[in-house]
Amino acid sequence: MTDTVTPADPAALLDTFHSRRELSVVQPTGNLALVNTQWITDAAPQPVWAAAGVWSPLPAGESGLKVAASASDGVIVDGVVVDGEAIVRGKDSDTPSTIAFSDTVTGTVIANEAGEYGLRVWDTKSEGIQEFGSIDAYRYDPDWVIQATFTPVEGLSVGFEHLKDEGASREKAIPGEITFQKDGVDYNLAAFKAGRALQLVFSDATSGTDTYSVGRFLFVAPNADGTITLDFNRAILPPCAFSYAFNCPMPPLQNRFTVRIEAGEKNVLKKDGSLLHEF
Repeated sequence: MTDTVTPADPAALLDTFHSRRELSVVQPTGNLALVNTQWITDAAPQPVWAAAGVWSPLPAGESGLKVAASASDGVIVDGVVVDGEAIVRGKDSDTPSTIAFSDTVTGTVIANEAGEYGLRVWDTKSEGIQEFGSIDAYRYDPDWVIQATFTPVEGLSVGFEHLKDEGASREKAIPGEITFQKDGVDYNLAAFKAGRALQLVFSDATSGTDTYSVGRFLFVAPNADGTITLDFNRAILPPCAFSYAFNCPMPPLQNRFTVRIEAGEKNVLKKDGSLLHEF
């Protein structure tokens, strides 16, 4: 007698995916823990809400920020209490600094494309974590598992905006084109490189009604033969759906579907079932 392997149920796999997502957003640096992002661009030292000390930029080309604090402020950088000044290395450094403000509040220093640095403050007892109930999502729908083609193209870029950029547009390189046809309509999508994967930022006819208005993300990876599977059941909410301290990218024009994609995550809900955030 030989054992037979039963293929995993896609709906059950999706349930596991959602359970892990709900667990991830309440971690110490999960989306719901972020309470502030403040860019430190002025030469004069400045305070940061929810964090102790005063913060100032380093000379151009150096990674991170400088913090000034007294021992009584309780700022700990790389395991050492700051009593005077300390350099806090950014996440773009080979050895990013660790920052602790209390037993529940920590920090990280991030960089933007302009070479500016900002402080992010995380709180494991944030209001968002305390209010969080669940991530509402559609049931699994096999119709939204799409086989597409990825064509690498050098020199491509796409204009896009971020939620808090007040209409300012940026150009960002994309590694190629994702094309497919559904219900007689041809689609050509732009995806950004995200580590080893591709990040698809999209909106659809459910955005702002049944799903979060800013749009959603889908992370995919092309196969060696150029095929790529777009499983919209695994579309996730952007970080700004969980915390206003994030500045999320808006979908490029070609990624704004006019049809309803009734698959993937919908909204972040409080314990009482109401929306955590509205945009």
